[in-house]
Amino acid sequence: MDTAPQPNYPAPLRFVQGDAVEYIRAHGHEYDLIHASPPCQHDCTLTAGTNARRAVAYPDLLEPTRAALETTGRPYAIEQPPGRASRRMRVDLTLCGEQFGLAVIRHRNFELGHWTMPQPAHQPHRGRVAGMRHGQWFTGPYFQVYGSGGGKGTVAQWQDAMGIHWTDVRRELAEAIPPAYTQLIGEHAAARWALTAEVVR
Repeated sequence: MDTAPQPNYPAPLRFVQGDAVEYIRAHGHEYDLIHASPPCQHDCTLTAGTNARRAVAYPDLLEPTRAALETTGRPYAIEQPPGRASRRMRVDLTLCGEQFGLAVIRHRNFELGHWTMPQPAHQPHRGRVAGMRHGQWFTGPYFQVYGSGGGKGTVAQWQDAMGIHWTDVRRELAEAIPPAYTQLIGEHAAARWALTAEVVR
């Protein structure tokens, strides 16, 4: 879901345009598991200084999202980047691109509501993030997938790094999380409830 149209959303997945918090309150009980990624610009470490300089006011959607999820009584996962937002949530799971063999580090924290899953081992990073730093070029196995400055990799490199090939729009790639993260969470959830159903029978 998103309040803005997303014409590049991959088929055959269904995209719903609208207010996610209101949708969760009205329809969340219809789902087995809800994965929510509230926009993080309100207090994301990467954008906090930029937003302050530009006097940009983004809404804080973490608490409203959690409150809506709790009304459903359904299991859920809330995703946020490390930083100030993550200090306001219970970090039950942290995922990194290196755990999936991706060319992006992209740490993300998850709060799991009404269920748990094991924390995969965090793999050591294999080197630097490629790109320009203070006028010097560094090589490395990872790319920065954010921003529009120079030295951050081509669109094709971003797509490969994230495992996302249904869009070539930098902004959409920059705001995404690798699908491998959600797939892992979904697989653990499916295995957990399949086991529970077997025990009940």
